[in-house]
Amino acid sequence: MNPELIQPLSVARRKLIASLQQPRHRREHRLFVAEGAKCISELTDTFACRMVAATHAWYERDAMTLPRGAELLKATRADMERISSMSNPPEVIAVMEMPPEAADSVPDGLIVALDGVQDPGNLGTIIRACDWFGVNTIVCSRDTVDLYNSKVIQATMGALARVGVRYVDLPRWLAELPASRPVYGTFLDGDNIYSAPLAADGVIVMGNEGKGISREVAAAVTARLFIPPYPVDARHVESLNVSVATAIILSQFRKNQ
Repeated sequence: MNPELIQPLSVARRKLIASLQQPRHRREHRLFVAEGAKCISELTDTFACRMVAATHAWYERDAMTLPRGAELLKATRADMERISSMSNPPEVIAVMEMPPEAADSVPDGLIVALDGVQDPGNLGTIIRACDWFGVNTIVCSRDTVDLYNSKVIQATMGALARVGVRYVDLPRWLAELPASRPVYGTFLDGDNIYSAPLAADGVIVMGNEGKGISREVAAAVTARLFIPPYPVDARHVESLNVSVATAIILSQFRKNQ
């Protein structure tokens, strides 16, 4: 490629990219950061790429994979350490544009609703599990971790390009669902998921890592489920990680269809 198209990473650009690690700056600029060549390549078909910052070695080796129309910036290893959220910074970072807010309509099919999930890795892994099991929509309470947190983006492994995520007043959103739409939640006193009837158009609510499903959201749940340990009478950990539990539940829903 033409080296003249690549400009040195300026202080202003470096500060902008670094600022996107903060939610308020992401919202202000409507931009987010994707780190690493694999993650970037998965997202460029869905999200517009505003700029790419990469080392000289990366441009020399992988320039043919660059997204079209992006501003190209050459960064030093020290620059990459300043703008990356990773302990071992990658050779390439991209700044992507956030898409417009999703419509408020309730799609058909299985939906996952997240009530206060806080860990970025959990949200990213849940998005990845939804992609695997063909769930196209995730609805999050407003106190759920920010979708565009760089650790969430990394954990999705590109699945964000295929799963729509939006933030709502979750108790109100659930209350406004048609009465015929079942809402499932996981509780210690729930019915065994392996024998419970599961609807293909259900809404599956997953709760906060420490507190579970909030009282306001639990009021909208119409079917309480439980993932039993094995063997039932043995000593076990207190609970499953929320992303692991989500994958198990989605697998069982799909098995029943």
